[in-house]
Amino acid sequence: MIPKEKLMEMYEKMVRIRRFEEKAVELFLKGALPGFLHSSIGQEAVSVGACAALREDDYMISTHRGHGDIIAKGARVDLMMAELFAKKTGYCKGKGGSMHIADLDLGILGATGIVGAGLPIINGAALACQLKGTDQVSLCFFGDGASNTGSFHEALNMASIWNLPVIFVCQNNLYAESTPQWVHQKIQDISVRAQGYGIPGVSVDGNNVLTVYRATSEAVERARGKGGPTLIECKTYRWLGHYVGDPGTAYRTKEEVEQWKSRDPVKQYRANLLANGVCEEKDLDAIDRRLEREIEEAVEFARNSPDPDPEDALQDVYIGEYIP
Repeated sequence: MIPKEKLMEMYEKMVRIRRFEEKAVELFLKGALPGFLHSSIGQEAVSVGACAALREDDYMISTHRGHGDIIAKGARVDLMMAELFAKKTGYCKGKGGSMHIADLDLGILGATGIVGAGLPIINGAALACQLKGTDQVSLCFFGDGASNTGSFHEALNMASIWNLPVIFVCQNNLYAESTPQWVHQKIQDISVRAQGYGIPGVSVDGNNVLTVYRATSEAVERARGKGGPTLIECKTYRWLGHYVGDPGTAYRTKEEVEQWKSRDPVKQYRANLLANGVCEEKDLDAIDRRLEREIEEAVEFARNSPDPDPEDALQDVYIGEYIP
């Protein structure tokens, strides 16, 4: 049985992700944020369900659409927002931007802008845990498009033969940028690819946070017990286009989008908590209001933070301080 505290924490993180992403999209469309932005609205259950099965000292690596994953692992939204604003107080001191946020203290090895790039990196983290003899595990998020890359197959093969404590979580939102899954893959379930490497593979409803949590918990327990890697495919959907500003109308219909929105993972989980008597509506409303304030405060923190100094471009490049 999942403790009430855990259930409420998962709701809070799902709403925190949703509000952060909504605000980031709003700011980007107003021209307040530099660079590109890839929203994870609609995928909150995958991020939260998977990370809820991890400990703080476990490792995680994410993708270009990684805000939700990083928040789910425990990152602070004020430092994340500052990074989106390219401010000195951001997680990467304003140098990484939306797609490269990291916090090593939380085991967040970063987000990667290159499709599939995190897969071999997470094997390195898992190998380090194995060599040190700890019971830490490592988890990698990636999309359906990344499951076609060479790095995916190489990473699964290496993790398999070395019996690494790693969990591969595919956030299958049905589109590799603008290409639907049925066009770039003949298989329906990406999890079947685990069979080729002799490891467990499972496909789950990525819009159900409890289903994702249970599947990941089982994989984590197996990894901690030296049972090796697992491939988990979470079937979900991104509500917005590939990037903010992409209308998505050229490759998917309005009816399809609305159908998936009707399966809103946040609303589904809220209804589940109320139906099972875990809490009352006023409790969830209080969380919603608090998180609205938290996000607004994060924006204010980011706006009021200093820009990086020109000489900062020479720092964090070499080991130790750079002296010209």
